[in-house]
Amino acid sequence: MAGDGYVTNNNNTTTTATNPISNNTKKPKDKKKKKKRGGTKKKMTLEQTLAFKSVNEWVFLDQPNYNTSTTSSAAACVVDDFGVQKTLGRGGDRVVFEFHSHSKFSDGYLSPSKLVERAHNNGVKVLALTDHDTMSGIPEAIETGRRFGIKIIPGVEISTMFSPRGPESEEPVHVLAYYSSCGPKRYEELEKFLGDIRDGRYLRAKDMVLKLNKLKLPLKWEHVAKIAGKGVAPGRLHVARAMVEAGYVENLKQAFARYLYDGGPAYSKGTEPLAEKAVQLIHETGGLAVLAHPWALKNPVAVIRRLKDAGLDGVEVFRSDGKLAAYSDLADTHGLLKLGGSDFHGRGGHGESELGSVNLPVLILNDFLKVARTVWCSAIKDILQSYAEEPSDLNLLRITRFGRARIFKPNCPLSCGKDLIDHCLSLWLTIEERQSATDEFEAMRLKLSHVSINQGGGIIVPIETK
Repeated sequence: MAGDGYVTNNNNTTTTATNPISNNTKKPKDKKKKKKRGGTKKKMTLEQTLAFKSVNEWVFLDQPNYNTSTTSSAAACVVDDFGVQKTLGRGGDRVVFEFHSHSKFSDGYLSPSKLVERAHNNGVKVLALTDHDTMSGIPEAIETGRRFGIKIIPGVEISTMFSPRGPESEEPVHVLAYYSSCGPKRYEELEKFLGDIRDGRYLRAKDMVLKLNKLKLPLKWEHVAKIAGKGVAPGRLHVARAMVEAGYVENLKQAFARYLYDGGPAYSKGTEPLAEKAVQLIHETGGLAVLAHPWALKNPVAVIRRLKDAGLDGVEVFRSDGKLAAYSDLADTHGLLKLGGSDFHGRGGHGESELGSVNLPVLILNDFLKVARTVWCSAIKDILQSYAEEPSDLNLLRITRFGRARIFKPNCPLSCGKDLIDHCLSLWLTIEERQSATDEFEAMRLKLSHVSINQGGGIIVPIETK
């Protein structure tokens, strides 16, 4: 599975997007008219221009010096034949989104800081960190993103199992969850869910090592655990890396092809929850649920149909080599958002897509944000409302968990809970979103106007005042 670092395409029904403009086989007489690789460039339509403005407003929301009046610059921008931005953003930069990436907190090779730095060097403006079954790397990613001017979408790739109702065999399914800058509401419930999956990963990895030992490959568990790192639940990729280092296989591809593929001689099932349960919990905690790499599934049609009934929001359709038409059609059939990302792990080599290499049309980005921002705005209101009702340490932690350094800046002291609400709203919501719930936010401000915030000694404690 792709969640372990490798994707196996189990069908040949997909096609890569090609330029809809047919190539002229005759050699052009005028060299100036020769079409460049990647198709033609043209000015944005009105729909694309409005989408561009909306996307940019959200991307640069927490950067006060950004000028939101981008009508003229947007009109001057161009897109290719597929609606992908060619010159967008400030200074002529494109606004690049990366929706699928991994760090050392799961099976990636880079720390969250190094991952964000690499994304910055690749021109990425929005990065979703989607480690397997953990959000532990998000705070570090957000802090580094603040330094590099990259917006971080807190995410997670959840390992689940699809159990068909018919004669087909069950198969692992990965569901991506995307949350607001504030993170999930009911975080403790989500963390318990993810923690149970991680515990199952330990048992699964140990069973794989045991099976390899029975196959006369004396791989040691300590070797696998060392590669995974302290506190990281091992996956198949960690086992494969240990096999390469021990000299039992030549490379990662060989480890999967010979031993670790689904149903392989050293493969072991985990204790993953049903995919439908993950989708439902993602919604309950204020996130969007997107099916990851459907091309790796044995029966993607059945999976998509079932998960759509459970509330699935979208499906990965775009890859670095283009749009997969079969899955785009499935998304259209079921009314699902279309997304895509590099699934970057940092292995290196020619077989891995680079951060920011998946080109997403501006209308696709806007469609995602229109749905996501409505869900995220509701989740943010719930989190802030909980603090207004009970300004406890725990409820304050739920606000600051993923962005304490950004919220509590040394040069921007917050004297009371009302200031905290105002500051968070300016970071997380647009003016329009704030105005849509004016009465609710004003009620929160009134409740917290007499609640002081003590930031001394690095400990944040709400203190009731009379």
